[in-house]
Amino acid sequence: MLAWSLDAAKAAAASRVITVVPKESDSIIAWLDGQESCIQDTPKGTGHAVKAAKKQLADFHGVALIMFADTPLVTAKTLAALAAAVIEGSDIAVLGFEANNPAGYGRLVIGADQCLEKIVEHTDATKTERAIKLVNGGVMAVRCPLLFDLLDEVKPDNAKAELYLTDIVEIATARALAVTYRTTDEQEIAGVNCRQDLAHIEAILQDRLRHSAMDQGVTMQAPETVFLSADISFGRDVVIEPHVVIGAGTVIGDGSLIKSFSHIEGTVLGPRCIIGPYTRLRPGTNADEGVKIGNFVETKNATIGAGSKANHLTYIGDTTIGTSANIGAGTITCNYDGFDKFKTLIGDRASIGSNTALVAPVSIGAGAIIGAGSTITADVPSDAIATTRSALDVRHDAASRYRSNRSNETG
Repeated sequence: MLAWSLDAAKAAAASRVITVVPKESDSIIAWLDGQESCIQDTPKGTGHAVKAAKKQLADFHGVALIMFADTPLVTAKTLAALAAAVIEGSDIAVLGFEANNPAGYGRLVIGADQCLEKIVEHTDATKTERAIKLVNGGVMAVRCPLLFDLLDEVKPDNAKAELYLTDIVEIATARALAVTYRTTDEQEIAGVNCRQDLAHIEAILQDRLRHSAMDQGVTMQAPETVFLSADISFGRDVVIEPHVVIGAGTVIGDGSLIKSFSHIEGTVLGPRCIIGPYTRLRPGTNADEGVKIGNFVETKNATIGAGSKANHLTYIGDTTIGTSANIGAGTITCNYDGFDKFKTLIGDRASIGSNTALVAPVSIGAGAIIGAGSTITADVPSDAIATTRSALDVRHDAASRYRSNRSNETG
């Protein structure tokens, strides 16, 4: 959720982004990886959290956008509009929305001049104020250094004995400063306080991602069944069938078809690839133009050349496959000995027969043919045919004798 908030702030052209974190937030600070942050020693409300950044913003003259990581659906467009309200002359701009159920939200109290007079927290609101449905969305734009000047006047005179950021609105109004508000839809400000909220937010986000993909020219036959990561790069005229999951770090080339019940992550697909149904492409998979990877095939750390295909029941791991190669059903690249991973190399136009085990490290030359049912433990030269099979042993009428003996034993 924090990543979404940070991305939105940066997309809104924020020159600096400071993340306020509580004490003992080593994992968050490590995740921020050098991005600016500050610590709120003892949580004493939203105003106290903002004051934690006062030292770092001592010389800042501009607009401070204050937002919260538990409302990750706020868009850069909304943030930019709020900041613009201050740039254009207001001292404070607050983001609000009309709530279907305003319980728990701070109420925006609007004066006769349609200016925002104050924000009253639910626990401190009167019966009349609680009837207000225009509520605080939690995002605020404030002119700096005015922000910290106003915060210095905030007192913990409320039911929670906390410093409320929202109190600066009433203080600013008393000073005859310009305070305004902007509204958005309730969905954009939806917050996360429990696992149910998180699932609700994910559903909204997935709907956004699907619409964005379709706007880019992706065809989805049943969009509600497709789940996407935010960083996917789609080419033109991609088709995605129902019940597909596409995870982070994936690129899908022009004209590719992703069939039902496929799971793809960390994969780069070239143009006109056909994937699935029931395919799993794991991180490190790179498939060139026209590759076909079919049902019940799993790949990992695999580079697959143009026109090659593995149509069914196959595992390809730590493998490089050349162009126009055919990997038969039931092929396994045996890449792990319990301690280390090893590479398999398969040359251009090679044909790997069904039910073959390629025990890495091993190399199959260009144009080579591997007979079905083989276990290959040594390199095979180009244009060679390799098989490893036991001699066929046929014992005539042995089945009848076996059944007769078993029948006598059990009779």
